[in-house]
Amino acid sequence: MKKYQGLPQRMPKNYSNFINNRIKEIREIVGKEKALSVLSGGVDSSTVTLLGYKALGKNLKVVFISNGLMRERESESVAKTFKKLGIKIEVVDAQNQFFRVLKGKTDPEEKRKAITAAFYKDVFGKIIREKKIKFLLQGTILTDVEETVAGIKRQHNVLAQVGISPEKEYGYKVIEPLIELRKDGVRKTAKLLGLPKSIYQRMPFPGPALAARVIGEVTPERIAVVRKATEIVEKELKNTGAFQYFPVLMKDKATGIRNNKREFGNIIILRCIESADARRARPTKLSWKILEKITKRLITEIPGVNRVCYDLTPKPPATIEYI
Repeated sequence: MKKYQGLPQRMPKNYSNFINNRIKEIREIVGKEKALSVLSGGVDSSTVTLLGYKALGKNLKVVFISNGLMRERESESVAKTFKKLGIKIEVVDAQNQFFRVLKGKTDPEEKRKAITAAFYKDVFGKIIREKKIKFLLQGTILTDVEETVAGIKRQHNVLAQVGISPEKEYGYKVIEPLIELRKDGVRKTAKLLGLPKSIYQRMPFPGPALAARVIGEVTPERIAVVRKATEIVEKELKNTGAFQYFPVLMKDKATGIRNNKREFGNIIILRCIESADARRARPTKLSWKILEKITKRLITEIPGVNRVCYDLTPKPPATIEYI
């Protein structure tokens, strides 16, 4: 992977100083204006939100975008966690916008572009116009930029680095306090900020959410399948200590047998990997017992699923996510 030369390649030596400097910078940039932080519940957006809150207090508006692509009960869980930190979250229902722009799209890059446009132009743009906000805080990290610039995979939160001016295109400026960090650095920052372990040790979740785990067209029905599969997989693998684990719904159907009749059912790929910073990864050596249990749950609890496969591919040559 070629490195993006525009950003520091070294991790901070002192994370307390890093935090203090980022808080100071956010205050200086925003001044007396207001800023928006879009919280997904992942470690990157959570860390940025708390940095922004410490810097701006009530001048930070925090929203959770209910895009129809998140895990089960995600908005309720995230709101509850941040309420304990004294941060109020507004949940914005935008499901219709996202499924509308994804309708008919099967190409991975086209889907990512559609999600990016829906986020930044339609959803964020509307909130910023209504609230008269001039700044967006987001949790872009160094790995996001590297993979996008290298042409490996377009990350939806990478804009200026690929020639997109948020101020010109969408009418607001983007602040990226974590852009020189990788995932392990973000976790250290989150822990020092006082985020709970359930957040700073939470495994990565893609920006396009469950849309990144549906091969082919993204529809409410197909998202429902991968959402249920995600609930099962995360419950069964939560004690493995793996860096990341998730199911992927394939586009094609597989021939199977159910109730003595032929069935064309869905194929689920199970992915579980070990990594420190997502630049390199290797498959977790799960026991046969665990794999059998997950397979049984997926094919019996989700109607129409009749085949489960385990992905043994390292990164590289594969990426961690499929899309």
